[in-house]
Amino acid sequence: MDNRFENRRVIITGAGSGIGQATSLRLVAEGAAVVACDVHQEGLDRTAERARTTGPGSLSTHVVDVSDESSVTECVGAATEELGGIDILVNAAGILRSAHTHELSLKEWNRIIGVNLTGTFLMIRDAIPALKVSGRGVIVNFSSTSATFAHPYMAAYAASKGGIWSLTHTVAAEYAKDGIRAVSVAPGSISSGMTAAPGLPSDADLSHYARVQPVIEALPSDADLSIPGMAGPEAVAGVIAMLASDDGAFITGTEIRIDGGAHM
Repeated sequence: MDNRFENRRVIITGAGSGIGQATSLRLVAEGAAVVACDVHQEGLDRTAERARTTGPGSLSTHVVDVSDESSVTECVGAATEELGGIDILVNAAGILRSAHTHELSLKEWNRIIGVNLTGTFLMIRDAIPALKVSGRGVIVNFSSTSATFAHPYMAAYAASKGGIWSLTHTVAAEYAKDGIRAVSVAPGSISSGMTAAPGLPSDADLSHYARVQPVIEALPSDADLSIPGMAGPEAVAGVIAMLASDDGAFITGTEIRIDGGAHM
């Protein structure tokens, strides 16, 4: 595998599992120096163990709660000092909770928005000074197919992902002259802990989801594909690797949907 990320310094949130973990391993395999961040140390330990035999890059870990301002400030500061700067920020941290919209509590709404949208904002805000110094900084955010296609029972999640979509465009325009690119990916039909247990209401009408099945076959995956037809998290990690590398140098202020054609 090419070392597209040799001498590139990366922070990845949500790196303890799923797509965040797969992205961390992919970038390490291509030579990146990665600080993998997550709220769960156990997940980070598993990522670090796998990274030891992954490739020429390096990986260290840092526990962070992206919804907590002081935790984010401490994490970004420590990672910047350790790496000697930041070239790439990947905001993969997120949570999914499902409920009938009329039964969704304000506490749960605020929790989802706080982790997914506010957490993405806080990481971007604190990383921008270092990304500006880099001169070729890249921000990759996680939107979702739920941002633009109806995913019932996921009002807060969809709203948070729509907000990330808009935030990405704003940041791309605002900091283009500072050499920073900002893009988002919109995964769908990807196997992860989040999709394996979305917590749908017991009386959910599953026919809503029959119309969003992939139309192409996913490549083989090492992941536990709990739902037939879904792709493994490495399907998204490969796209992120392209976007964050110089292969994506002319891409900014846009998003890429990764769903096997489920939302055509």
